[in-house]
Amino acid sequence: MAGTNPYIKDSEVQLPEQKYKITFHEMDDGEVHVVEVDPAKIPYGRTGRPGSLLDIALAHDIHVEHTCGGVVACSTCHSIVRQGLNSCNEATDDELDQLEEAPGLTMNSRLSCQCVPDGTQDLVVEIPAWNRNAVKETPH
Repeated sequence: MAGTNPYIKDSEVQLPEQKYKITFHEMDDGEVHVVEVDPAKIPYGRTGRPGSLLDIALAHDIHVEHTCGGVVACSTCHSIVRQGLNSCNEATDDELDQLEEAPGLTMNSRLSCQCVPDGTQDLVVEIPAWNRNAVKETPH
């Protein structure tokens, strides 16, 4: 499933104009992935907002759970932006409402499907180990 949620209001997004890097830390297995984001390739796919952390991670074979398909209808794509959060779009009320359902919420928590960096800074993103869909039968 992919697309948009017609019941939520989109926030303002500034897409990047220059290349930047995102370091993804997968907390379940300790893997670290450094990705160079090329603005010319956005959107990478159809899941989450174009240029979102989810869009970028999936395009680089980094597993981020996204049970709802990236349309702000769950909190399984919860991530923690440890560095560079101020270069990302502001969270909407709809995103914040969904985040309240996520375990391990921090001040730097975002839904990966909605968090879009503007490319002015490199980011460090932690993918929590507890973000798993226990009923999913096959990978997305």
